[in-house]
Amino acid sequence: MAAAVKLRDDFSSVQVRAFARMSKDAAQVRRLLAIAMILDGGSRSAAALTGGVTLQIVRDWVLRFNADGPDGLATRKAPGPDTILNDTHRRALADAIEAGPIPAVHGVVRWRIIDLVQWLWDEFKVSISKQALGHELRTMGYRKLSARPRHRGQRPEDIAIFKNNFPARLAQIRRSLPKGTRIELWWQDEARIGQKTQITRRWAKRGTRPVAPRDLRRASAWIFGAICPAEGKGAALVMPRCNSEAMDMHLAEISSQVAPGAHAVLMLDQAGWHLSGKLTIPDNITLLPLPPKCPELNPVENVWQFLRENWLSNRIFSSYDNVVDHCCHAWNRLIDQPWRIMSIGLRHWAHGF
Repeated sequence: MAAAVKLRDDFSSVQVRAFARMSKDAAQVRRLLAIAMILDGGSRSAAALTGGVTLQIVRDWVLRFNADGPDGLATRKAPGPDTILNDTHRRALADAIEAGPIPAVHGVVRWRIIDLVQWLWDEFKVSISKQALGHELRTMGYRKLSARPRHRGQRPEDIAIFKNNFPARLAQIRRSLPKGTRIELWWQDEARIGQKTQITRRWAKRGTRPVAPRDLRRASAWIFGAICPAEGKGAALVMPRCNSEAMDMHLAEISSQVAPGAHAVLMLDQAGWHLSGKLTIPDNITLLPLPPKCPELNPVENVWQFLRENWLSNRIFSSYDNVVDHCCHAWNRLIDQPWRIMSIGLRHWAHGF
């Protein structure tokens, strides 16, 4: 029979039990208590009985404890099989994902995992399963995320210029207000919601094709919505048409939601009804137009995406009034979740200085 391995003596049983009390790893606690029993002079057979394991496993625990102390008894994750891809493959894969597919070459407008599997075979003759590649992509930090809208005629420099000049514009507006006036940052936009709804993704068993109702009728309404992400609040009206008259009413609604004594800087795109000379702009609101063709600067675009994906799609609206009722219900649900407005709407370039 092999001689027992000597246990390191720079830890006392009291110290080992203290580590066990602090650990949130149940298996590590069990190992530490077995080691503490040995340090107290108990037999290794008793320690094996306490840990519910064999003497050989107790010997393995002693070796791990001798090598790394209490941390050596933490539960370790199995390394799993060796990966098929090497660093060269990963760098090329990352470059391909960032560049996106070329429709005329690759035959798709967005990468799917199965497309990337084929791309790896075409480029490197590497055969990998969809599941293994999905794991690789997650390890590399990639997730399937919703894209922000971008206008085809956008000039990228317009966004950078607006963000860089924003603190100065805000300071200029602040100087024009009475001293001590607090500024609230608001964003505004409109969305058309109608009987011809979108069909969104949904959970379903692999191999099946889920179905969803689709209506081709055309009754619709417009949600005029605005949010103040820093305060987690918003203001909206559901209107039959999108024009200056409706915008006038929406400005009045936003004005009613601005805190007493505060002043709202309302950012909005340059639609004709947003900047019309016929508008009656409340005294507690200053309009700040966004650069043309830059919808990603407006977080209300993401609010519309959230409302459609969660509450306003995959359903049938029986009439115009039914559309209005559901729009109001969806917006009121959003207003009841101020943390949601903050999560969707806060932008570092506007709130982080």
